[in-house]
Amino acid sequence: MIKVVTDSTSDLPPEMASELGITIVPCNVHFGTETYRDGVDLTRQQFYEKLATSKELPTTSAPGVGIFAEAYRRQLEIAEGVVAIHVASALSVVYNAARLGAEKLDQTRIAVLDSKTVSMGLGWLAVIAARAAREGLNLSQVVERVQAAIPRTRLVAAINTMTYLWHSGRVNWGAAVLGTLLDIKPIVDVREGIVRAVARVRTRKKALVHLRELLEGMGPVQEVAVLHTQEPQLAEQFADEIADLFPRKRMVIVEAGTIIGTHVGPGGIGVACVLAGG
Repeated sequence: MIKVVTDSTSDLPPEMASELGITIVPCNVHFGTETYRDGVDLTRQQFYEKLATSKELPTTSAPGVGIFAEAYRRQLEIAEGVVAIHVASALSVVYNAARLGAEKLDQTRIAVLDSKTVSMGLGWLAVIAARAAREGLNLSQVVERVQAAIPRTRLVAAINTMTYLWHSGRVNWGAAVLGTLLDIKPIVDVREGIVRAVARVRTRKKALVHLRELLEGMGPVQEVAVLHTQEPQLAEQFADEIADLFPRKRMVIVEAGTIIGTHVGPGGIGVACVLAGG
């Protein structure tokens, strides 16, 4: 049996992780001098409540190397091997901490993979790994299954306001102010660890239309998650609108967590999917 470990930037719903036996290592969220473990000491609702009232934006940090090592060690006590899949190394230091944690253990029994994505893009890869493990695949076979899926993973999102991106330092000041004045809603694509702006629209309605067009242009997909930041009704509405592209009952609605929430702010909507294999 192979066990799967990921981190809380995956936004993987707890019930899904529990059902598949996926271990989630919580990242740290800092509001001023207060530190919380993502999803453990701070729920999604509490996070967004603090985000709305805090005088300064929160920051996030990776769990310590020792925390990753301990998480892997516990799984190795009950499994033949561990596949650990973490947030894109280009976007976070979490992957590096995870890799260093694994180096403290038996290298023949653990594989640490760079997902090259975030949120439910990462979550879907963890799900794929866990399902492969349930099929009875060995360590190298599970790794191969995940590596084949990484290039087929897509995450596209419409950002409702550029204010949070500006404060987080992810865009330059001039672009953020211009975007706010014009009420521009950028559409971003996360692929191969790179975040790209693929379109800019003026209204929420146009943003949703563009998201649908992007999803439709991807061709057949095998997994779909609709992401949102404090917009559950909009997420459900959008899921209904794309039900002709993917079975509604198989979609997952996910409220994005601290990493996405900090940089995007409330009102964001997106899609994380895995393209059908060749």
